Amino acid sequence: MTDAEQRLWRHLKLRQLLGFKFRRQVPVGAYIADFACLEAMLIVELDGGQHLDNAHDEMRTQYLQARGFRVLRFWNDQVFKETNAVLEVIAASLRPHPGLPPQAGEGDQQSPMSPSAQSPPPPAGEG
Repeated sequence: MTDAEQRLWRHLKLRQLLGFKFRRQVPVGAYIADFACLEAMLIVELDGGQHLDNAHDEMRTQYLQARGFRVLRFWNDQVFKETNAVLEVIAASLRPHPGLPPQAGEGDQQSPMSPSAQSPPPPAGEG
């Protein structure tokens, strides 16, 4: 994992974000998603500078969306500089997919989001 992936993983692992289970390096067809919450059909991708204006990333996103996933993309530097805002965006996107049963051991209760993830996102145009 990259440094940015390691930093984000510290906040996503062990159901720390609203009780949702995230997995890392998840195969989805021909692609490997950085992070995925299968219960919410949500994929989180982290991108470095090599992804700037990358047509391959757009094709990848379309492929994942065609399979029912919502895809969030963040720049690596956002994870370092705006960790709480990134976590807030991810948290706002989490909702159980209506067609999927809860995963084993999951009930209706959700644990609260970690305290470090409760600050509001940055104002528009700042990130």
